[in-house]
Amino acid sequence: MTQLIPWRRNGSSQMTPFSLETREPLLSLHREVDRLFDDLWNGFGTLTKSYSAMQWPAIELESTDEEIVLKAELPGMDEKNVDVEFIGQEVVIRGERREEKSAQGRRASEMFYGKFERRIPLDVEIEPDKAKATFHNGVLTVSLPKAPQARTRAVKIKVSKAH
Repeated sequence: MTQLIPWRRNGSSQMTPFSLETREPLLSLHREVDRLFDDLWNGFGTLTKSYSAMQWPAIELESTDEEIVLKAELPGMDEKNVDVEFIGQEVVIRGERREEKSAQGRRASEMFYGKFERRIPLDVEIEPDKAKATFHNGVLTVSLPKAPQARTRAVKIKVSKAH
């Protein structure tokens, strides 16, 4: 194992491990800054938890010529705990996931409980009055019909020989 570690002589006949930081001060600085940021984010558990909660629920967005279909995973929830709105050019999903049991005796939990809001910006005009939302097996599906001017349809362009 000692042959895998770089060694150097320290003036006497003793051999000491050779540190890469002594040759590369920028590497040492880089590692120290990384450590400081790791300590910073680990110290703010509520901040990192709320950031990950901002990305909940997970979504899938599909576009066809006629509509945009948004699917959101909301396991353990039902339709009465979810609200869907169209504000500006965004679909807004809000709700609250409540704990079913008390936290007494719980040893660990990575599940998200509490209120949430997820905003999904759209880059195409839709007809919000014709939108429909369904909820089945923990998946919310929102169908958003595109406005007529936003619908794409293929138009064949005749190619002719130039004179």
